Amino acid sequence: MIEARNTPASDFQLNPINLVPSCVSPQRAAGRWRPRFLIFALAMPTTNLQVQDRRQFLRIVTVGASAIGATLLIPNTGLRAADETEALLLSCMDYRLTDQTTRYMDKHGLKNKYDHIILAGAALGAITEKFPAWNTTFWDHVAVASDLHKIRKVIVLDHRDCGAYKVVLGEDFAKDPAKETAIHATQLRRLRTMIKEKYPALGVELLLMALDGKVQTIS
Repeated sequence: MIEARNTPASDFQLNPINLVPSCVSPQRAAGRWRPRFLIFALAMPTTNLQVQDRRQFLRIVTVGASAIGATLLIPNTGLRAADETEALLLSCMDYRLTDQTTRYMDKHGLKNKYDHIILAGAALGAITEKFPAWNTTFWDHVAVASDLHKIRKVIVLDHRDCGAYKVVLGEDFAKDPAKETAIHATQLRRLRTMIKEKYPALGVELLLMALDGKVQTIS
């Protein structure tokens, strides 16, 4: 702690570069000097600091704090502008494929370039009559993504061994891969037709993912 009680005010000339008072020896300043001087200097009575030096000190602190605050409030995230979103992705909620889904989108150049809505069953969830609220949720999200983010296409990603297909359609299609592909293709194409009717300008991409992450395009 610096004892300023018997120190002439003229000795407290502030260094605008390192903010160390001139009464502190170079050895001490280079060794054990700590930034606590900031608190000490601000707490000192006006009579112990010359007015000009105090104003200079406050200007330095204010400018430095403003610069730090701006850096914290406006991070450089590299994100795209909100009106440049490439696509809206509809996928299933199945926990087994969350990582594979992200890797697929990143691999195809869509990292940070798509909105994402999740419904059990993906395409089936968007059109099934068993859960009409899901239909509404899907179309509401398409509308918001179109208006707010100007999406260019909708990507619909179904997956094999889907529990929602069992719940809604009452059959385990995974036992017959060919039949499973056909039933997914039917739901995917139905949804594509409905999207094109409502949003003719949007592209629609239909995909079917296996549990190992491999993706098949449905034409």
